[in-house]
Amino acid sequence: MNWALLKKTVLASVLGISLVGGSMLNPIDATPKTVTAASLKTVSLVRATDGDTATFKYKGKNMKVRFLLVDTPETVHPSKGVQPYGKEASNYTKNRLKKAKKIQLDFDRTGYKGDKYGRKLAYVYVDGKDLNLELVRKGYARVAYVYAPNTKYKTKYFVAQSKAKKEKLRIWSKKGYVTNSGFASKKPSSTVTVNTSKTFKNCTELRKVYPNGVPKSHPAYQAKMDRDHDNWAYER
Repeated sequence: MNWALLKKTVLASVLGISLVGGSMLNPIDATPKTVTAASLKTVSLVRATDGDTATFKYKGKNMKVRFLLVDTPETVHPSKGVQPYGKEASNYTKNRLKKAKKIQLDFDRTGYKGDKYGRKLAYVYVDGKDLNLELVRKGYARVAYVYAPNTKYKTKYFVAQSKAKKEKLRIWSKKGYVTNSGFASKKPSSTVTVNTSKTFKNCTELRKVYPNGVPKSHPAYQAKMDRDHDNWAYER
């Protein structure tokens, strides 16, 4: 009997660690692959809005999705402007989704009701890996909006966040930046013109201020510019 292998197996069972190829891997240190592929919904990318929001095509229709349990700094918010590490988080998400061979969603457990902005809520998997967890572990996002019944991954997300915080990765490198209610950053620079009182003449003019377009709740939104009817206008 291989006593060394037996000892490793017992230890792995006690600590909740997986044995892969004869070696022990901590599921938090390495982003784990999903083991529930049958329950996931395969989608295609339409566009990524920012670090924690994207639009996918599902069952022939465009669907805007907010990533569950995570919050990244803003890049297109009408009043908060571009927050520190917002662009970095957005670029990371966009690159992962654009290069993905397969994107799958694990929808929330409330019957696809979504949030107050009409976005569906989901865990996003890129080639079998939990993108939401990656964002937390790499310091691009904080764990947030933890509401039952969508809490099945909260433990490993908080463990990943603790590691990122300890290592002072990205959002955690700025003391006092991450708060329980979001990110504490200065208001948009006065040198940037933020048009909140009237609409823009055309897409080109608006994108000079809002490169990714604006949501339906924004004063500059115009229904005629929302050609795919996803409540987001002027997007690229």
